[in-house]
Amino acid sequence: MKPLITLLAFITFFTSCAQEKKMIKGETEFQRELNAEYKDATTSPLTDKDRKHFEGLDFFKFDAAYVVNAKFERFPNEKPFEMKTSTERRPFYVKYGELSFELKGEHYKLNIYQNLGLIVKEGYEDYLFLPFLDETNGLESYGGGRYIDARIPNGDTMEIDFNKAYNPYCAYNDKYSCPIVPRENYLKTRIEAGVKAFGKH
Repeated sequence: MKPLITLLAFITFFTSCAQEKKMIKGETEFQRELNAEYKDATTSPLTDKDRKHFEGLDFFKFDAAYVVNAKFERFPNEKPFEMKTSTERRPFYVKYGELSFELKGEHYKLNIYQNLGLIVKEGYEDYLFLPFLDETNGLESYGGGRYIDARIPNGDTMEIDFNKAYNPYCAYNDKYSCPIVPRENYLKTRIEAGVKAFGKH
């Protein structure tokens, strides 16, 4: 009888581990961490209904071609401005610099911003905000564009990994107030990397 109990306990443990492993999907560490965050009720932007059935976000397949080294140019004299959001909220940002880079043989530029209200919080002193629009918006990706988190670089170059592009929280839940991507950060190309539109599986 004892061997049977041991066997059943092992099977239960193995099945439980397999189910837990199945819940956290993702090809890369970034994808697994994001899926774990969205599955967790304490950190997820999902509605309770969507989180209940959540198994993982839909991502473009990782592509090293979308990891680029950009030339970083600091813009120290820019004036703060109120960035439009999906609600009446108007947080103050400043254009911190400009990123110039080559992607698949073409040259592009993006502005990178700093949230003046966020940098006073511990851990965010060097945080930068890189929002962008591209030609997958409204098709494979969220119509309002996507974001990439960044930190102030030490020199005049910065790596941009579009595979780490994620959706604004308001793509999942109307209760959030999300910055609207400035039109000057529109890339006239398809960025087939990062998180896809929610629900278009």
